[in-house]
Amino acid sequence: MQEVIQAVASGGLTAEDFGHLPVPDEYRAVVLREEETDIFEGMESAAKDPRKTLHLEHVPTPQPGPGEALVAVMASSVNYNTVWSAIFEPVPTFHFLRRYGRLSELAKRHDLPYHVIGSDLAGVVLRTGPGVNAWKPGDEVVAHCLSVELESADGHNDTMLDPEQRIWGFETNFGGLAEIALVKSNQLMPKPNHLSWEEAAAPGLVNSTAYRQLVSRNGAGMKQGDNVLIWGASGGLGSYATQFALAGGANPICVVSSEKKADICRAMGADAIIDRTAEDYRFWKDEHNQDPKEWKRFGKRIRELTGGEDVDIVFEHPGRETFGASVYVTRKGGTIVTCASTSGYKHEYDNRYLWMSLKRIIGSHFANYREAWEANRLIAKGKIHPTLSKVYSLEETGQAAYDVHRNLHQGKVGVLCLAPEEGLGVRDEEKRATHLDAINRFRSLDHAS
Repeated sequence: MQEVIQAVASGGLTAEDFGHLPVPDEYRAVVLREEETDIFEGMESAAKDPRKTLHLEHVPTPQPGPGEALVAVMASSVNYNTVWSAIFEPVPTFHFLRRYGRLSELAKRHDLPYHVIGSDLAGVVLRTGPGVNAWKPGDEVVAHCLSVELESADGHNDTMLDPEQRIWGFETNFGGLAEIALVKSNQLMPKPNHLSWEEAAAPGLVNSTAYRQLVSRNGAGMKQGDNVLIWGASGGLGSYATQFALAGGANPICVVSSEKKADICRAMGADAIIDRTAEDYRFWKDEHNQDPKEWKRFGKRIRELTGGEDVDIVFEHPGRETFGASVYVTRKGGTIVTCASTSGYKHEYDNRYLWMSLKRIIGSHFANYREAWEANRLIAKGKIHPTLSKVYSLEETGQAAYDVHRNLHQGKVGVLCLAPEEGLGVRDEEKRATHLDAINRFRSLDHAS
């Protein structure tokens, strides 16, 4: 892999030059082992430790098939699906690989006793398979994580509705937490040329998810002047939702759990901030009963910050812990748009506050190619900036996932794969200089936290 690193660093090589670089027979990758899927049996989710299940191993290099590309991964990042994969929730990812493997001879390669995980990357195309025309070896790219087959009519209006839609690196093999990744060519997008490798790798999954959830007509369809309640507003997903709200002329009401996290929201330009820890909101009396009085107290606080208005949109992803409050505080005719459910999948809410007030709940899941492309385009234009709290080596991926599982991070957590150090890969120094204050402001605050 050293030749690839040197070629990327030198720059100016042609597609033919990159096409002649040797591709190794094996590469290092962060893997799960199928034999360990019962290691946490009987344990509570919070007690499960990703460091015990994420292993750095050498694995055979797959060959790109039709419509596929092999990418040298310079940097990746940790998402919450990395945590779910590592603690085998809601089911071990090997269930997904077996199902995918039954689809075709090409897909059968994914059904292995090990799983290379990771749903983000920034890197360089090494090889392309038959039928790939838009990308060539040497192209610097980022990848979104939607893998689709598009053999059904259902997916051609919105590829997220393809019956064979999967999340790459979670429901497929050969993901981005590795030195090499296998992707479909329609996952690739141009790397923003003013960002380093680790900065470019960080936004992918969460930025596209936030775009669809909040901005797209497939999600909440946010407009100027909307009051948008954003849970976890300084985190990997919420930090991008906060930026989209600000860039789109909306008014974000940022919910955080500490003063340091509130500082991150202020750095992004948000004014309306609720520190739920300092204000001691307890939406559940016990394991089985919520407290409507706390919903009302929360709604009153929101109106104090908005000049007496309820929120038009709730950007919901914690799930069980917050969903009852989210439904309650949304204005009449407003929208609760939801994904993830990091605090639990079984949501409970009082339906009277939904049906009698004509509110809507919209489920949202990642993004289609167009939405991911538009979200990446905003990054490339410097309208949205990466929020990257800490960067780990590939060997430290287990610790990175542990930190995300324990909520010890802010923004996104990056992982260097082939990039030997941080700060490499910037191609447009002039554009970077224009946006450097914002890039550094987000990163310095995260590091300080």
